[in-house]
Amino acid sequence: MNKNIIFHIPFYADKNHLSGSNIRPYKMIEAFEKIGFNVDVVMGYGAERKTQIENIKKNIAQGVSYDFCYSESSTMPTLLTEKNHLPKYPNLDFGFFKYLKSKNIKIGLFYRDIHWLFEQYKNNVSFLKRAVSTYFYKYDLKKYVDLVDVIYLPSLKMKSYIPINQNLNFKELPPAIDEEIEYEKSENKELKLFYVGGMGELYQLDEFFKAVSSLDFVKVTVCTREDEWKNIKERYSPYLNERVNVIHEGPSGYAPYLKEADIAVLFVKPIKYWDFAIPVKLFEYIKYSKPILSVKGSAVGNFVEKNDIGWVLPYSSYELKNLLTKLFEDKSEIEVKTRNTKEIIPQNTWTARATKVKEDLSK
Repeated sequence: MNKNIIFHIPFYADKNHLSGSNIRPYKMIEAFEKIGFNVDVVMGYGAERKTQIENIKKNIAQGVSYDFCYSESSTMPTLLTEKNHLPKYPNLDFGFFKYLKSKNIKIGLFYRDIHWLFEQYKNNVSFLKRAVSTYFYKYDLKKYVDLVDVIYLPSLKMKSYIPINQNLNFKELPPAIDEEIEYEKSENKELKLFYVGGMGELYQLDEFFKAVSSLDFVKVTVCTREDEWKNIKERYSPYLNERVNVIHEGPSGYAPYLKEADIAVLFVKPIKYWDFAIPVKLFEYIKYSKPILSVKGSAVGNFVEKNDIGWVLPYSSYELKNLLTKLFEDKSEIEVKTRNTKEIIPQNTWTARATKVKEDLSK
């Protein structure tokens, strides 16, 4: 007989919109079901969540037992997740947490991001909007301190940036993958590199483009949103040539390019945000058993180094050129890193993440 858990997110997650914050909740729900839980979901705009919460309270009153509640924060403050961003339901979600606590039901919450503390947020949001949002972000943190048993982070390095009581029970719960992609890869005469992701303030690839532009044995495919590329193309134009292919595709469109690549790229400028941030694309690369090119001092670099699944370099075109030349002349190191990447897949699936939450909150 399946046990019951509650899955809570204080926002509407569009299954068809392929951002990390929308994909992750559905992957976790599916993973909890795979490991044997019946999952009662609280998700959507306020009116919908209110109805779902009332149903769960009725279940509990009728004797239904819940092992725990797993929640994920929004990238917006909890009280501002309505379409009009007004706090129409000020007591809904935290009132529910308080109720669960009174019933001795443990709560684990994945705290998604702290972008609001960094320059890129200040540079892109008006002062008034920022002041209001910051107040409500801090309100969220206060409630987490009072009500949440375990706070999950993309990486534990994020902990030192969070302006709350550091004695809380923090644990790491990075993104994950569905399953390994099996395919036949042909041998490349060149060295093929692949990057998928943003192009802008967070994702600065100047040293990467500078390095590969002068290496005639390197072919690069960059997959990014068309509007972002239009905004940044001029900046990288001195480094563009026939060996740099820029595409604008979703996962099914870029899959053939990723399969053909020898190495996947996360060689971005290590601004402070990357001290702790773990992008979903890291695990997309792992799913295809691709070794990863990363930067020293970043959470991604730490993960790559710890698992020996790629190369961790200073953010320098000179260093990168030397490494790529060495790998082109002897690809055996790529084969070793590829095998290592393949080996860590079972520990980095969504079901592995759900199992960890079960172990943490069922104690």
